[in-house]
Amino acid sequence: MSFVNTPQIKSSDIPSVIHEVGNTLIKNGYDAHLVGGCVRDVLIGRAPKDWDLTTNATPENIISLFPETFYENDFGTVGVVTESNDESLKVIEITPYRKESTYSDHRRPDNIEWSKTLDEDLKRRDFTINAIAYDLKEHRLTDPWNGVGDIAEKTLRTVGKPQDRFEEDGLRIMRAVRLFTELQFAIDYETMTAISEKASLLKEISAERVRDEFIRIIKSPRPDEGLALMQKLGLLTVIIPELEEGVGIAQNQAHAYTVWEHLLRTVEHAAQKDYPIEVRLSALFHDIGKPRSRRFDEGKKDWTFHGHEVIGAKMTEKIMERLKFPKNLTEDVVKLVRWHMFFSDTEQISLSAVRRMVRNVGKDRIWKLMDVRACDRIGTGRPKESPYRLRKYHAMIEEVMSDPISVEMLKIDGSKIIEILDIKPGPRIGWLLHALLEEVLDNPLLNTEKYLEQRIRELNKLTDKELKEVGEKAKKTKEDIQEQQVSDIKKKHFVQ
Repeated sequence: MSFVNTPQIKSSDIPSVIHEVGNTLIKNGYDAHLVGGCVRDVLIGRAPKDWDLTTNATPENIISLFPETFYENDFGTVGVVTESNDESLKVIEITPYRKESTYSDHRRPDNIEWSKTLDEDLKRRDFTINAIAYDLKEHRLTDPWNGVGDIAEKTLRTVGKPQDRFEEDGLRIMRAVRLFTELQFAIDYETMTAISEKASLLKEISAERVRDEFIRIIKSPRPDEGLALMQKLGLLTVIIPELEEGVGIAQNQAHAYTVWEHLLRTVEHAAQKDYPIEVRLSALFHDIGKPRSRRFDEGKKDWTFHGHEVIGAKMTEKIMERLKFPKNLTEDVVKLVRWHMFFSDTEQISLSAVRRMVRNVGKDRIWKLMDVRACDRIGTGRPKESPYRLRKYHAMIEEVMSDPISVEMLKIDGSKIIEILDIKPGPRIGWLLHALLEEVLDNPLLNTEKYLEQRIRELNKLTDKELKEVGEKAKKTKEDIQEQQVSDIKKKHFVQ
């Protein structure tokens, strides 16, 4: 084992709470080393998402040293609860040195034993950049696999023979792609070759574990590069073969790229805008149904993809259910894929058409749908993200979304009025609704079923002339407010 003194990590780079936990181990005669991703991230200059320690103490030894811990796993990891306000420091995980046996199921070791040496522990790690330990007592690195050198060269390689590491745990294949996208490190040739050779091992891994790595790839700064690598190495065929269907599939004259290239460019833009996971996944899947819907139109001498959004929504739902995505996220993405082809020619559509779109996709998703549409546009190779037509559509959405002054907001409708008053449909129903609206505009707290039902019985005693005057006054008030709101919205979006 070689010890490498390094100026890259100083004691001051480590949070005080980590030193406190480490010192508790050291004072009681045990080793205390930071290990894995936190060491790697400090060396790279990134803020670690969590801090892990390894030691020669057993789980029972560790538990006895700290006032609040939990130990609910088969790997010896003890969670030490701290009083830190930093989310990444509230729980510090400490794991005994381990050595592992064979991996019969390509997922977990058949047997785990506590080891006496750090060297044996580091030897079981996945990649060299994760097999570096920092001694909290001696303030030096232990780097038997030249992980520091690989960090300097921005290279990802396995500890030892890559085929062996992937045979042990097939998920390391996905982890390699994830680190490639998150860190923007190159994968060395031998490791990349082994990934391609062992891609089928992912079939042995639980859908949840694969999904979690896939999500991190999609949430990375360059998901398009990760996806392209997955396709190149044969991983998509195992995980999401539906995406493979778009490779090499030419589109119509409106598109400069194949279906696959278009999807990559669309999700790339979603990442550049730092959109949330549901928008990124929708950007990736929005045209996934095109290969199955593609037909050649002899008249137009071009390809058509009628109904691809419906087909794509069904495909997306199956993919996300297969990978065990949460139900609410699946519903969001399926809705966004299903309705991404909305007609947006603002010279030909009405506000009622926009209202129907808002109803179809849901108020809580409509702006995400607009984000998907903007990404889709960029993905075709067009330069502008928000041309006039999309800005105008935004304005129309705001107009129908922010309109709180219509009879539709009332907790009673025409059918209910007819039922309560036992009268026939006619203009009197409209006058009653607008009369109620006049009161609710003045005091929104009156908009309750109980009050409105009581009030219509009183208003119904008015003559047609009196009721019409009240209703027309309310209608004029509503129109004045609407006109000002619409004017403000149009100014905001620089449209007429």
